[in-house]
Amino acid sequence: MIKIRLFLFSILLLTSNSSYANGDYMPYPAMQRFIQHMEETGFSKDYLIRTFSNIKRDDRILSLVNSPAEGKPWSKYRPIFITEDRIRSGLGFWNRHTKAIKAASQQFGVDPEIIVAIIGVETFYGRNTGKHNVLRSLTTLAMDFPKREKFYTSELKHYLQFIREEKINNPAILTGSYAGAMGLGQFISSSYRSYAVDFNRDGHTDLWHPDDAIGSVANYFAKHGWQNGGDVTVPARILGNLYGNIVNVKATKPVHSLSELQQHGVSLQGKLNSKYLSLLQLEGANGLEHWVTGDNFYVITRYNHSPKYAMAVYQLALEIKRRKLSQK
Repeated sequence: MIKIRLFLFSILLLTSNSSYANGDYMPYPAMQRFIQHMEETGFSKDYLIRTFSNIKRDDRILSLVNSPAEGKPWSKYRPIFITEDRIRSGLGFWNRHTKAIKAASQQFGVDPEIIVAIIGVETFYGRNTGKHNVLRSLTTLAMDFPKREKFYTSELKHYLQFIREEKINNPAILTGSYAGAMGLGQFISSSYRSYAVDFNRDGHTDLWHPDDAIGSVANYFAKHGWQNGGDVTVPARILGNLYGNIVNVKATKPVHSLSELQQHGVSLQGKLNSKYLSLLQLEGANGLEHWVTGDNFYVITRYNHSPKYAMAVYQLALEIKRRKLSQK
């Protein structure tokens, strides 16, 4: 019965709206189901048909999503983000937006250098917020990327809801990353709706505006449990081979006590104030690197689940903070 209904719905769309049938996705059963679902949430059928019927598959998006930078080893990933230009530009961004960064840090309890580093890693402080059409990207990924169909279908739904909430007349007007992330902090649609704030109080939540981006990044970290002034990670010294049993490769929540690490031949080259810890192994330029990470490191991975991403943010933040302190 469901298949018959979807077939009839497809015929109805293609015959009664032939002027809109120039795209790739209207014949897809998944698109028909999606339109039905969104209609049930209050969107008009005509609006949805107009929105999706001319969207073409973006093969470039499918290529990019299958080869993310996080797939590189740490030795090649780190040089992308820890550069003199990115450090110097981060200091400049901090100096230009001192008032907003200080206010966000105080209000949300998030270290200012972390806020700056996130924006630095994500978009080079707004230099590159992405040129991909967000609607086309999310539609392509929802319809033609089976590996994460559920996730991107959900993000496409959130995107339409976000467009409606922000009273944006044209859903195809916004640009972002190949995965549909937007603004200086590269929020996906669900994060935009959940964590973005109107930090400059102008009546709009605009993550392309530095003030709103700064406040929203800080809010995101606060909501995920960032501990202001808390440690993030320290180098580890390894003895023996038992450490391999506890290496954290998936950025899961820290679960090991200090004594457990020591029992596996792991000693900290510094102090961490987290009750539970994780052991991270990275392929560095000079061989394997080992780090012990705590709660704040885990919070960074809530922004991007890659441990390499979190380490890049942390190391960039340290370098920017050193430059900032040297100004005083």
